[in-house]
Amino acid sequence: MNPDHPTPTPPGEPVPAETAGPAPAEVDLSRYAILAQQLTKKYGTFTAVDRLDLEVDRGEIFGLLGPNGAGKTTTILMLLGLTEPTRGAARVVGLDPRRDPLEIKRRVGYLPDNVGFYADMSGYDNLRYTARLNGIRDDDAHRAALQALDQVGLSGPGHDKVSTYSRGMRQRLGIADALVKDPEILILDEPTISLDPEAVEETLELVRRLPRERGVAVLLSSHMLHQVQAICDRVAIFVRGRVVAQGRVSELAEKLTDIGVTIEVGADGAEIGEALRAVPDVVDVRREGELWVVRATTDVRAPMIRALMDRGVTPTHVRRRGAELDDIYRRYFRTEEARDEGS
Repeated sequence: MNPDHPTPTPPGEPVPAETAGPAPAEVDLSRYAILAQQLTKKYGTFTAVDRLDLEVDRGEIFGLLGPNGAGKTTTILMLLGLTEPTRGAARVVGLDPRRDPLEIKRRVGYLPDNVGFYADMSGYDNLRYTARLNGIRDDDAHRAALQALDQVGLSGPGHDKVSTYSRGMRQRLGIADALVKDPEILILDEPTISLDPEAVEETLELVRRLPRERGVAVLLSSHMLHQVQAICDRVAIFVRGRVVAQGRVSELAEKLTDIGVTIEVGADGAEIGEALRAVPDVVDVRREGELWVVRATTDVRAPMIRALMDRGVTPTHVRRRGAELDDIYRRYFRTEEARDEGS
């Protein structure tokens, strides 16, 4: 056995001492869909995932954000029990992936970045096959397959051969395939890769609905910043195997606020500067090209818009600098690069 790629321990058997990490600290596991503490994966001298702490609540959409090679997929494989962590501990739906990998696979739906189907079978038949592999009885498998096809918008095409499907339809079928066993968690690894813009929007809207319609938690791995910001309740930013920040996007923006809040405003009309300076907590207003730039001690976008509307001015552009996920990511990425160069 290759020590860098150990075989998962069969369920019910003791975990070897050299791989068994401590159980997570005493917490209420029923609250979490996923809980990881100091989860680490090394391949020889290379550290793919470094001391990961992660908490994913039940019913939320959580994004793992980072470039290819940042450690996102390795993290997913450890959570599914498909590769052993070098150190640390994890619980997925309250179960240890090293001890209960098969039970976790029954209760977690997984869509890899390149899902495969039997092209000469219909989408429905592919789902029935998956259901049977998961020990679902024929009658229940039939109902589950039809429900999943309906949920992803493939009720009609679901009876056509998969060879006739577009890339977007195959991706939606992949989500249906993950849903057919009625999972508690859905893990999606780069679910919009290689999709056209319309298919991307359809896929994101489908994922956005799932916690409400299915009650599932969603763990979404992606390097597409705007897509993560569009649908995720919280995010974790990966840089070189480390999670350097996690939380709501607004919280991450607040952590980076070192000189107050800066807001761009696009508006035409008289006395714009005077109206903006009169807003409480505004400390400076200046003009930059076509934009007004407002610096304040708090986020004053709402009262600022009201102040302009009261004067009959409708702003055409309002944006908080540093509050977009791409701005936040670049700041954390540069900080981590500087730390690595310094060490």
